[in-house]
Amino acid sequence: MAAAGPQAAVASGPPQLSVRAAVLVEQSTWRRLDAINADEPLPIASTTKLMTALITLEHVHHLSTTFTQNDYYAAAVDSQIGLVPGERMSVHDLLLALMLPSADDAAEDLAFNVGHGSVGRFVSMMNARARALGLTHTHYSTPIGLDTPGNYSSAADLVKLAGYVLTHSSYFARIVALPRAVLYTGNHTRVILNRNTLVGRVPWINGVKTGHTSGAGYVLVASGTRNGMTLLSAVLGTSSEASRDASTLALLNYGFDNFSLRTPVRAGTVLARPAVKDRPGVRADVIAAATYTRVLPRRAKVRLRVEAPKQLAGPLKARTVVGRVVVIANGRPIARIRLLLAHPLAAVSPLTLASRFLTRPSTLVSVFALLGLIVALAVVWRSRMRGREPDRPNAA
Repeated sequence: MAAAGPQAAVASGPPQLSVRAAVLVEQSTWRRLDAINADEPLPIASTTKLMTALITLEHVHHLSTTFTQNDYYAAAVDSQIGLVPGERMSVHDLLLALMLPSADDAAEDLAFNVGHGSVGRFVSMMNARARALGLTHTHYSTPIGLDTPGNYSSAADLVKLAGYVLTHSSYFARIVALPRAVLYTGNHTRVILNRNTLVGRVPWINGVKTGHTSGAGYVLVASGTRNGMTLLSAVLGTSSEASRDASTLALLNYGFDNFSLRTPVRAGTVLARPAVKDRPGVRADVIAAATYTRVLPRRAKVRLRVEAPKQLAGPLKARTVVGRVVVIANGRPIARIRLLLAHPLAAVSPLTLASRFLTRPSTLVSVFALLGLIVALAVVWRSRMRGREPDRPNAA
């Protein structure tokens, strides 16, 4: 299926998929865009190795660390790179083998060594980590993913786990986006190919992990990035590799074509400049307290309604809450973010207020008028007083 270009954004309904379960989420906001039986526990085949990789990355601090293969031989029909007991390979190469060709012998090697000589101990670590991550529909009984009782997960848990590892390990994110790799450690050099053939074939696909057993069918947890938005998908129980890939692309294309990641409010942006009482010409900067990002339908009309006073009076400290901004999508409020005073606002002193009052032109006019009136009254009074004085007799 050809990759849809960024201009192919035509609104359409969710795709009809032939799967047992599926889910589509946006990675940064974790908004679920589509789902089919997303929380149903199901066999997950080699997508189990997502947790095998996470446990290894969290417990091995140097990828150059070398492990020795235990007494394990993968069945001829299993995915493998042909490790033999006693062969030594770096954790770096074992993780490549684990995630690209989905090598069962690499999974066994990692589990045995990280588990300090016990695969069972490693599986217990997997289950403890699943509980810590809130994977409520997940349980492991193997680090490999063969059809084993008690080994299951859900579509929703799989994308949650994949998203966590992708964002917490740049090494993991880098290797799952490789179509091929070369392993230089071990008894001989090996060239390996990624079983997720969408990687390399579809430019914007950048992971994550395939799986297949008779019980699980064909499974794929995938990641894709277009136009600054990353989507994660999982399809479980498809009937073939072709169906697995087609269902994955249908889900991802639906998400990219119908939704976009928007940030209508960014922390620190000045959204209002109210006047300051008793300080003519001065305005205060009012800023958004937080950034708001959300996945919205491409056709959604977004606007902001700023609710802040037209005038502020000091004293006020910086970051005082003075209002809010309401984010409205298609006429419906979807978020309310506080508005803060960017800088402290001092009170105006009584002396300053008195000085301003006295130096106002209107005040000066009134004062001069009053003085003029007083002078005029004084002249009149003096004139009247003179008129009342008695005539003095002439001197003898």
